[in-house]
Amino acid sequence: MLSKKLPPLQSVLLLVSRSASNLARHKYDVIVVGGGHAGTEAAAAAARVGAETLLVTQKIHTIGALSCNPSMGGVGKGQLVKEVDALDGLCGRAADSAGIYFSILNRSKGPAVWGPRAQLDRQRYREFIQLELLSTPRLTVLEGSVEELLITEPNPDEAGQHRITGIRLANGSQSISADSVVITTGTFLSGSLFMGQTTSPGGRMGDAPSGTGLSQTLSERLGLRMGRLRTGTPPRIEKDSVDFSLAQLLPPDEHPTPFSFLNTHVRCKPEEQLPCHLTYTTPGVERVVRESIHLNCHIQQDAKGPRYCPSIESRVLRFPGRQHQVWLEPEGVTSDLLYPQGLSMTMPPDVQLRLLREIPPLHRAEIRVPGYGVQYDFVCPTQLSPALQVKSTQGLFLAGQINGTTGYEEAAAQGLWAGVNAARQALCMPPAALSRTESYIGVLVDDLVSRGVTEPYRMFTSRAEFRASLRPDNADLRLTLKGFEEVGCVSSTRYQEAVRVRDSLHDALSALQSLALSNSKWTEILGDIGISERKTNVALTGMDLLRYNEVTFEMLATFFPERLSAYMEFAQRLKIEAVYKPHCDLQRKEIERIQREENMSLPQDIDYMSLPVSLSLEVREILDRVRPSTLGAATRLQGMTPAAILHLLRYVRQTERQERRTHRTRPEQKEEREGELCARNVSLPQ
Repeated sequence: MLSKKLPPLQSVLLLVSRSASNLARHKYDVIVVGGGHAGTEAAAAAARVGAETLLVTQKIHTIGALSCNPSMGGVGKGQLVKEVDALDGLCGRAADSAGIYFSILNRSKGPAVWGPRAQLDRQRYREFIQLELLSTPRLTVLEGSVEELLITEPNPDEAGQHRITGIRLANGSQSISADSVVITTGTFLSGSLFMGQTTSPGGRMGDAPSGTGLSQTLSERLGLRMGRLRTGTPPRIEKDSVDFSLAQLLPPDEHPTPFSFLNTHVRCKPEEQLPCHLTYTTPGVERVVRESIHLNCHIQQDAKGPRYCPSIESRVLRFPGRQHQVWLEPEGVTSDLLYPQGLSMTMPPDVQLRLLREIPPLHRAEIRVPGYGVQYDFVCPTQLSPALQVKSTQGLFLAGQINGTTGYEEAAAQGLWAGVNAARQALCMPPAALSRTESYIGVLVDDLVSRGVTEPYRMFTSRAEFRASLRPDNADLRLTLKGFEEVGCVSSTRYQEAVRVRDSLHDALSALQSLALSNSKWTEILGDIGISERKTNVALTGMDLLRYNEVTFEMLATFFPERLSAYMEFAQRLKIEAVYKPHCDLQRKEIERIQREENMSLPQDIDYMSLPVSLSLEVREILDRVRPSTLGAATRLQGMTPAAILHLLRYVRQTERQERRTHRTRPEQKEEREGELCARNVSLPQ
């Protein structure tokens, strides 16, 4: 079920303002700084764990704002949203409430790499997030700017760590104590806005950056290594000025798929979804970029920009002569603006208009808000623990773009995990852990803290070695039960629903497995579905049959209603589970093998640089430099992945077998050969 009907935004703001004006305490378990995607998830998660939590944000009415693209999900990113939802986070349910266009990307490929995605109504999304925060027990919201972190000097009894004690607001008149603080400043940490040759302080158009004192505390007092990154946003175009007849229509999915496991449908009815359109850049776009490059100071800066969502200037300079896709996406049900995804730009406004009008559907386009660039400080994330706590400062956690990531989904995932662990730290509980073998969140966190970033980090399915088992459809089975039983961030209502789903799926899979018939019988029932002749005399189960493309669970339930009809609500999940079961079983064995072989010695004379190309050059360089003594030591090296460890394990074992064969004496070889032949009742030739 979807959450209750939302009140007008003005009512939400009035309620939030009242909660902020009645700040009754000056000591909290957790303080979260920033009200973006990372901050809202962190604050809500900390409160769900049981911590008295304060969310401090510069402007209450921008809590939950979609600063750039009005969308959620995608390939890799959609998996993160599903996992945040499985851990009782907010963004999945908010997207179901605010979505106006739903689609599954990569549907032509396997379900493991499907990418749930939705275009969102900006106002509806913001309203949902704000109302959810207001209804969260133990959570207070305060409007203000944090100027300084209150930190003790290193204590020898605490391994020389600093310790966080609270925050001081920008006016200097109020200090608020806390056991844990989560910093989620996004692009606001010493942020600067760029448009043409004009530069001004800010983290978003119309919003000031965070105080310089916060950045100085992190870099100077705590000595954290910091860097500078950049991003940008496209101009917003008046919808009535666009000629959609010259663009390709991209209809949404006929039946929207919800993000949240609690929802069976989304708020927007299928027929109410708004279409998107696709168009392309032209040689005129490249000409305008090149003619105006001297007027664009943002693109000439040294700060790294996002590789996978670059500005149109960066694309033109990097890929000359190429057409680039531009998606024309609606900003809301009542909005008269379009978001031209793929046209992030920072040139002067008059040049932006010239560029837009070089694209056929936009030949009469009018700009409501010009595009601009943002540069901001980030903290090198290798200085964080897997709990997203700063290693040198007890109780200080970082989440979102401050860690060098890009995107709402990556920020939300980090925010939830930092909020969980900040609360557990404040409540004297051990940190929670998620491995990269069980979640995309684990992959994200491990990549950040073990490898760091040189450019804004974006999630892809290719980053997850075990993606066959980390699918969007099973995030609840992987994480909800753990979130309730071990982490403490999941409500009993969601937990009970996850238990029901788990038990029902288990019963359904058992029923399918017990449904065993001969090949001829299945052919008699279902017709010719291409069963291999080699399996003619082998009994095939319902699970086996579901692995065939032509067979659906609904087909099997039609012929065996007494066994299967009770599980129709899980038809698609059962089909996916059957298809991926062999792959998941193999991956599970590989994980167990790595765990069993942790104490295996690694020869010190291995020529790592000559290892097979299945190990990346980066991994081989790490191994060659450190030369770990055991497989377990290799797993703990910065930059190593489970896939790399598995390749290393196979290589060492294969090398050992080859050496044993090479060094065996002729009598030993003959004895072994005799043993093999005796087992087959074959005589050894004289």
